[in-house]
Amino acid sequence: MTINWSHYEVDNFYDELISAPNESRPVAQHLSDYLSLLSDADIKEFKAASDLAIQTMGITFRVYNDQEGSIDRAWPFDIIPRLIEKKQWQTIESGLKQRVKALNLFIDDLYNEQKIIKDGIFPSHLLEKSKNFLPKCKGFSPPLGIWAHICGSDLVRDNDGTFYVLEDNLRVPSGVSYMLENRQVMKRVFPDMFEKYNILPVDDYPSQLYDMLAALSPRDIPEPEIVVLTPGIYNSAYFEHAYLAQQMGAELVVGDDLVVQDDNCVYMRTIEGLSRVDVIYRRIDDLYLDPEVFLPDSTLGVPGLMRAWQAGNVALANAPGCGVADDKVVYSFVPEIIEYYLGEKAILPNVPTYKCINPDDLDYVINNIEKLVVKPANESGGYGMLIGPHATAKEHAEFRKLVQADPRNYIAQPMLILSTAPTFVDQKVEPRHLDLRPFILSAKDITVTTGGLTRVALIKGSTVVNSSQGGGSKDTWIVDMESL
Repeated sequence: MTINWSHYEVDNFYDELISAPNESRPVAQHLSDYLSLLSDADIKEFKAASDLAIQTMGITFRVYNDQEGSIDRAWPFDIIPRLIEKKQWQTIESGLKQRVKALNLFIDDLYNEQKIIKDGIFPSHLLEKSKNFLPKCKGFSPPLGIWAHICGSDLVRDNDGTFYVLEDNLRVPSGVSYMLENRQVMKRVFPDMFEKYNILPVDDYPSQLYDMLAALSPRDIPEPEIVVLTPGIYNSAYFEHAYLAQQMGAELVVGDDLVVQDDNCVYMRTIEGLSRVDVIYRRIDDLYLDPEVFLPDSTLGVPGLMRAWQAGNVALANAPGCGVADDKVVYSFVPEIIEYYLGEKAILPNVPTYKCINPDDLDYVINNIEKLVVKPANESGGYGMLIGPHATAKEHAEFRKLVQADPRNYIAQPMLILSTAPTFVDQKVEPRHLDLRPFILSAKDITVTTGGLTRVALIKGSTVVNSSQGGGSKDTWIVDMESL
């Protein structure tokens, strides 16, 4: 298990830490030197320490399968961190702020004047066929005009080292608790490395989240009542819901804990009676939020919640309807959206994308589907997509029919050669592909986590990083090289 970097094969991939056999990138020099000095016994001890920390801290994620149903599993974690220089991160941070600012302006415009459609930048038929556009929200603007208060944008680095935005998660983005817990595990496992590097902190996220939510309160009071609304213990992200509520000192509630009274205010049931709620950090999808407006048989939401929200008596984060921009076809228009609302070029590029709504693009996708990654507009978690180079001829044929039947529902992208990073697999270190999900908070100001959740595909050659499909995770270090 002893690490010998001269045997580490980077192949044709951009590796985050190692540029060539036995040659580290400058940001990773201290780390690679440190790791190479570890004995087999040291490494086993560190891995055991991380496993024990994860078990002790109760860090789990929930998966579903036909054989076992819903089960909790220990969080899959790799002890070799991913490092990014602070200077490079500052550019990424600026690009993420720019992107979220433009997307919030876009959402607010769609529900009100729709200038971007009238000016011919965004096609009206895309909105008409959007699964996540909520007519109930038309003519309304939430406080500060912010719809997506918490966004998780997925970034990937291509073979040339360029960061691209792969997608934006604006509805109910998850994973931030694992980013925070990864850091706590690493501090227990590698305390020495935190003395060698100036690693920017992520621990202040819960306080930043609290401050952002408190800023949305309709009542001007010192301590507004903030609750986290969860679907319940069987939800795959329940660990995160409970974790964030505990970290913020907020109440964790399910729909039955809340009631909307005749005054169109939301109240929480407590042993002392009803207590008014000011802000709801909701982790429930739009259609389950209010059975008076959406799915009448939903038992997860709160009857009358939309009335209370639109009356301005409670804030909802994220706002209902923000998912209209959480659409992979909308994603393909983000560079134009940024230029339209901000008058700026996008700082962070999109992955080159073929819009199947365009006849020429559709023709190219149909004729080259075996080379492309084809994605449905509103799926997430790696589901419902075709990875052309890894698919069979039968799957290619099936997807051609799907795309031709509903071009609005699909985009296609070239197969990116995702960057890799050294990862412990089967008692040795090998390169594995990864992505990165930073989290962006928007209220009066926009803040970005210093780093994010790095997800890693633990299966050799795989680019599917989702934990539900065999992926794992790493701590992400944003390193200030100038202070070394």
